[in-house]
Amino acid sequence: MTRFWRFIFHHGDARLGNLRATLVSLTGVQVGSKVRLGAGCEVALGPAPGRRGTIVLGARTRLECGVLLHPFGGRIETGINVYIGPFTTIYGQGGVQIGTDTLISMHCRILSSNHSVPHPGTLICSQPDILRPTAIGRDVWLGAGVTVLGGVTIGDGCVIGAGAVVTRDVPPYSIAVGTPLRILRRRN
Repeated sequence: MTRFWRFIFHHGDARLGNLRATLVSLTGVQVGSKVRLGAGCEVALGPAPGRRGTIVLGARTRLECGVLLHPFGGRIETGINVYIGPFTTIYGQGGVQIGTDTLISMHCRILSSNHSVPHPGTLICSQPDILRPTAIGRDVWLGAGVTVLGGVTIGDGCVIGAGAVVTRDVPPYSIAVGTPLRILRRRN
């Protein structure tokens, strides 16, 4: 591909991403400056006023293709300069906060609720969600396919290895991997 066409393709894509962000802002999503949304993103406050949530996308937040943000009556908020990779899903019933300069790789899942486990004879699906706020600090890197469960806080500067399942809090500047998650060391 020539430099000319690479330039046109890159800048054309950026303009489409900015246009998608503008269109999403018309639905009530709070969109900061220079926010870009990739093709096929689903950023939806909710179907009915009683179940509508809040989504706040900080300046220079970038959502790649296929990202799903669903607050289900809760709140999803990103800081400034946040990157959310392709096909990442974030459910914000209990609230999800993502810090500035954070990198979330592709196919990650971030949750903020859970189900209770009732006694036998009571249907699990008949029980309400347990809201569990989730917080991801600033300058965090979530590797590909990381799952962050509700109620977890990931401290500033953490690196979470690909495929990890985060079920408990992670102290700031930790490097953690695996299922179950284990902390390998701290960033110097």
